[in-house]
Amino acid sequence: MDPGDAVAPPDALLVEFTHGLTPVLPALLSRARALFDLDARPDVIAKGLRRDPRLAPAVKANPGLRVPGAFNGFEMGLRAILGQQVTVRAATTIAGRFVEAFGEPIATPMPELNRLTPLPARIARATVDDIARHGIIATRARSIIALAPVQVSGELCLDGEANRNPDDSVRRLTELPGIGPWTAHYIAMRALRWPDAFPKEDIAVRNALGGLTAQQAEALSQPWRPWRSYAVMHIWNMPATAHPVRNLRTIRTMRS
Repeated sequence: MDPGDAVAPPDALLVEFTHGLTPVLPALLSRARALFDLDARPDVIAKGLRRDPRLAPAVKANPGLRVPGAFNGFEMGLRAILGQQVTVRAATTIAGRFVEAFGEPIATPMPELNRLTPLPARIARATVDDIARHGIIATRARSIIALAPVQVSGELCLDGEANRNPDDSVRRLTELPGIGPWTAHYIAMRALRWPDAFPKEDIAVRNALGGLTAQQAEALSQPWRPWRSYAVMHIWNMPATAHPVRNLRTIRTMRS
């Protein structure tokens, strides 16, 4: 599409693509809708969340807030694991090394865009040492290797459109080594497009709610259902003064 051919109206997303992508246009648009959460109904979600006085100011301050999705579920899983407990800069550096080592080269008009996300089949053949030598700690290497074969076999689907049981997927994710409830729920928010995911262990969420325990946060969140993923996004976007102690993983996810 020629960028000069169309102008996006207000509150719209303009997608530009080359004619070479026409054969896969339905899949491309479907993934774009998931990436930008275009199927959300912000008016309905806001109506539900602003009933809670704790969330009402944040909902008012960020009208139309959506949950950023993912173009590929396995890629999102990799990013979630690689970004555990590190800063944005460190996560970016580590992910770059990982893709450079295991991603297939690709030629594009943009020099910086030169690798594809590593495929599950490629990672399933790797060893812990293969991954760890790129500056990734062994526990995360084991998590990545454990995630790859269940993607190859289809045992665990991280495609939001195909996944009809996010509760079960979260449970199965937490059965993999090194993936706890926080990471599983984060993947559910981004990759599975689950509107009711709730990483109750997140320190920023718990501090914003008054320093609650994870169990107390879970109980308090019940009136927000089925929109708890959006409630979490509103909390993460609150001013730092509202909850000054932030989890490093939360900082990364808000900016990625």
